[in-house]
Amino acid sequence: MLDELAVFTAVVEQSSMNKAAALLNLSQPALSRKIAKLEEELGVELFRRIGKRLELTRVGQLTYDYAIEMRQLHHKYLQTLSEYVKAGRTSVTIGASLTTLQTTLPDFIQSLTQSHPEFDIKAVTGKTHEIVTLVREGRADVGLVASRIADPQLHCVPLFNDHLLLVLPKSMMLMSDKDPVDIHVLDGLPMILFSKGTWYRILTDELFSKHNLQPDVRMEIDSFEAILRLLHTCRAGTLLPKSYMREQLLADNELQIVPIRELEETKRTTSIIYNDPSSLHPSIRAWIKQLSQGKPQY
Repeated sequence: MLDELAVFTAVVEQSSMNKAAALLNLSQPALSRKIAKLEEELGVELFRRIGKRLELTRVGQLTYDYAIEMRQLHHKYLQTLSEYVKAGRTSVTIGASLTTLQTTLPDFIQSLTQSHPEFDIKAVTGKTHEIVTLVREGRADVGLVASRIADPQLHCVPLFNDHLLLVLPKSMMLMSDKDPVDIHVLDGLPMILFSKGTWYRILTDELFSKHNLQPDVRMEIDSFEAILRLLHTCRAGTLLPKSYMREQLLADNELQIVPIRELEETKRTTSIIYNDPSSLHPSIRAWIKQLSQGKPQY
């Protein structure tokens, strides 16, 4: 049908079967057969024939509009294909903060490799301000950070909001008669916390300070996985981002989430940042657009 649509478009734009036939290097009978075939396939009349003059029907106008859209899409596809062919395998560097490295980055890399297997993906990690610097200086194409970035040189696309959860071994009980549990159960609670210097630890310390809490900090570790594995051994709890805690992870490690209303207020926004859009591969730009429109929910 694409071939017939192209012929139909030429007839409309040339306002003449003869001129369209000459433009397409077709005989007039061959061109007429293609128009007739298109009308038969669509089950509609595209032209109203008034003497020697052709006039578009209402459906013909709709079909012409559709054909123009298809032509533009086809041109865009060929242009993108040409860029792929010229580029071959494309190297993409993603900078990820320590938090997003463990929560969001794995899913994003999987999404990108599935849709664009021709990409060679590299990942660099660091603290949020380090990732911002990498992207600003062009040493990373995009950055994944657990905050909103206000930088006049960078574009920041918010992806989703996150907050902290209290995670405990299933065998560990809290002494509280309140439902939901009050934030003050954390006071004196044995805990394993994320290492200092990351925004999750800053958020945690701000929470403790705001509510005048002094938990019994047993360990400080920069790996969420290690923290979860040690909770049973140390009979301790932890505060981890909601985006990291999946049902299967809880089941595999025999853990539970204890709802605390005040923790829902510890919101931070995970965002993707990038510099000049024109410097990004077209597929990366499309991927960013897709992420921003279909914001993942955790």
